[in-house]
Amino acid sequence: MLQRMMKLLLGTMVFVSLTATLMYAAAGAADEKTAGPQTLTGCLQKGLENEGFFLLAADGKHWELYPSSKVSLAEHVGHTVTVTGTLAKRSPAQEEKSQPYEKKEITGKAHADFQVSSLKMVSETCSK
Repeated sequence: MLQRMMKLLLGTMVFVSLTATLMYAAAGAADEKTAGPQTLTGCLQKGLENEGFFLLAADGKHWELYPSSKVSLAEHVGHTVTVTGTLAKRSPAQEEKSQPYEKKEITGKAHADFQVSSLKMVSETCSK
């Protein structure tokens, strides 16, 4: 009887462990999908922060841009551009440093940070 209970307990523990592992893996896969490359189109503007740039998307969302070393944003200020990249992962210290500038730039708009890996110019002007 004791052996039977031990086997049942062991089987239950293995089941719970495997279930937890699978649930964790599924959650990680969902995060990877949302963290994958995205494309945004909007008006590129010079930010208030030194070396800062942001994109005003057609839906009104404000995207603080952080370019890779291969992307030059300065030459496209005032242009409509399409940028490809991922949501930027910034530390609390980095966010705190940027907050005063971002608050002045966004004026109540939805806001997110974006790590730019490539840029394509759509138009030399921005539609108002």
